Amino acid sequence: MTEENTHEKKFQFDIDEKALCFHGPLIYEAKILDRQWMDSNPDFQGPYYFVHYKGWKRTWDEWVPETRVLRWTEANLQMQQKLKGLYTVSIDKYGEQQQHSGKKRSRADSSNTEKDEDYLNRPEVRMDIPDTMKAQLIDDWENVTKNQQLVELPRTPTITELLEQYRKYKLDRKGSSGTEDLLDEIIDGIKEYFNKALGTILLYRFERHQYANIRKQYPKKEMVDIYGAEHLLRLFVQMPSLIAHTDMDADATVVLTEYLNDITKYMHKNQKQFFCSEYENATPDYVSLTSSI
Repeated sequence: MTEENTHEKKFQFDIDEKALCFHGPLIYEAKILDRQWMDSNPDFQGPYYFVHYKGWKRTWDEWVPETRVLRWTEANLQMQQKLKGLYTVSIDKYGEQQQHSGKKRSRADSSNTEKDEDYLNRPEVRMDIPDTMKAQLIDDWENVTKNQQLVELPRTPTITELLEQYRKYKLDRKGSSGTEDLLDEIIDGIKEYFNKALGTILLYRFERHQYANIRKQYPKKEMVDIYGAEHLLRLFVQMPSLIAHTDMDADATVVLTEYLNDITKYMHKNQKQFFCSEYENATPDYVSLTSSI
């Protein structure tokens, strides 16, 4: 595949380079097989990479935007392990990823090393995911990638509705006076994070055609008004890595982390209400279409 010369300098990764890549909410070792500049995707116009995930069948090779690709650095390997740690309910039995412990490789230049040190020195974000919610994440992964099922959309409640219920719950509690502005800021921030992250790092490949159809069907709606708790939980698992790569100060990080954990507890308390009990089976045409992508 021929690259456009006008964009050649804008590619951050080389063909045959060893890298890390998001697939859904987790990070895997990958090799870049090809690269191309794409302008047709409304969510991300720019460099795309055709990647192969180590240990996976070739049928999982796919084109991904540059936002899903990470350098092979010690900091990113640590981030990979932190995310995996939130999925401790026997992930390995599903064959999702292989261990990378003990493997150290320095491929970063001096500027990348400084960025890694900044990352490691930032306040640690700890997400307390209850065991039943971890099991929910595993079931979610299995339903989509193994059983070829989908979350029926639009969801009820949507993420916007879920967070509004949480807002009312918090404001109705004693001792919550004076926190309304802060709470609104937190909720607006979560919604913004979700809208930006959904199309690039939160979806499994099998869901991408459904996402494209939803965007066409509801062009004026934000994704937080269509998706629900299943995908919001995926975002929360990713939040430690997303926050760690921002310039958020220590105090703001602590406050945000407290709210994220509190919302997670609220979702856990209302798990039967917020999460769908059954995923819908994809049609044969849909399965055929996604397998050919």
